[in-house]
Amino acid sequence: MPNQIAVIEQAQNTLIDLGIKFGPKVVVAILIMIVGFYAGRWVGSVFHRWLSKLQLEPPVRLLLVRTVRLMVVGLFLIMALQNLGVELLPLIAGLGVAGAGIALAMQGVLGNLAAGLTIIFTQPFRVGEYISIVGVEGQVEEIDLFSTKLSHADCSVVVVPNRKIVGEILHNYGQIRQLDMSVAIARADDLERALTVIAEVVNANSRVLREPVAFIGVMTLADASIGIAVKPWVMAPDYVPVGAEINRAIVEKIRAAGVDYPPSERMIRIISAQESR
Repeated sequence: MPNQIAVIEQAQNTLIDLGIKFGPKVVVAILIMIVGFYAGRWVGSVFHRWLSKLQLEPPVRLLLVRTVRLMVVGLFLIMALQNLGVELLPLIAGLGVAGAGIALAMQGVLGNLAAGLTIIFTQPFRVGEYISIVGVEGQVEEIDLFSTKLSHADCSVVVVPNRKIVGEILHNYGQIRQLDMSVAIARADDLERALTVIAEVVNANSRVLREPVAFIGVMTLADASIGIAVKPWVMAPDYVPVGAEINRAIVEKIRAAGVDYPPSERMIRIISAQESR
């Protein structure tokens, strides 16, 4: 028992000595970190208001604001560690070795991060534009550091890792798209009347853009038919519904104007029994 009491008293004395020696430093370090946290938020808010005056993409502003906040908090963290008497050089060397191991284990994540930074700063596309890449297409809804979100007309969302975008062939439609439709009419019909009817249908649709001007003209010539190309411009979200509306209106208007579709031709050869011998 006397030995146990002596050990307990020695531990208590050691804790008291450590508390007297490092207690004030720990309290000061905690206060420094609290001040650093609020200072980072304040500096980030001021920096965000300043960036709002510039024409930068939202992901770029968010990245810059977060970087500034981390720099401010990191500066206060260094001050807190120095107050505790921590040697920073060995700590930095240890973090470097650990960082190398983490980088090897997270190559995919870091690849997405590097590709995200490339997309953000080179701006091959922006939020709101319609793009096609790596076998998928859609309107850009969000550009993050690690992925890009595309929305489809069927209300689905496609999440594309950024490393799959950088280095691939990208088709950026912007915010408008050109419909690629065709109408075939019989060669014996009035071509000018057919072109007039199709132009009236296209111009009557309120969602067809007036600029750029829609292209309507003869594109193909066959033995019994004439192919008319119909290529109006629409906003990207209207691509599918406007195409359906124009096709239906063309069917109704051409029929009312007396323009016929080319007849289907089939060649049938009848071989008699004598010919087959």
